[in-house]
Amino acid sequence: MARQNPQTADALATVNAEIEHVLSLDPGRVSVLWRKRFKKVVPFALTTRLLVRMLVWKIQEDALGGHDTATLRLLDACGRQAADKVVLFRRLKPGTSVIREYQGVRHIVTIGVEGFVWQGRTFDSLSAIAREITGSRWSGPRFFGLRTGDRAGSKRKAS
Repeated sequence: MARQNPQTADALATVNAEIEHVLSLDPGRVSVLWRKRFKKVVPFALTTRLLVRMLVWKIQEDALGGHDTATLRLLDACGRQAADKVVLFRRLKPGTSVIREYQGVRHIVTIGVEGFVWQGRTFDSLSAIAREITGSRWSGPRFFGLRTGDRAGSKRKAS
């Protein structure tokens, strides 16, 4: 078993103690702690169990850090119900390139941790890149041949 840094062990002990405290609270005190911790009114539709889980996450996040950038982007896309983007981030890992030839010009987009990189610029979506290339609104996944059922992808490929 690996040795822990004494500071890390202390931090974990503190986190565990805080979590045990939250788990022992009655619903009224959970609401009070929620308002204190998040500086917001307790959302009406959330159950006490969910409030406790969110408080426990916040305790861990404050002490040990939160999600990495890629996970935050994925969660944001899920929250906005951007289904195409969620599927793309699951399927296409950073470093993957998608290629599309359009009007005789080959366009290469690399999936990065921060978004989609084309011609040295980072974009939030493939659709924004497709718009830059064509000058009109396009579904980025369709333009780059990433949607299932897209038969126009003969000159496109994902590498």
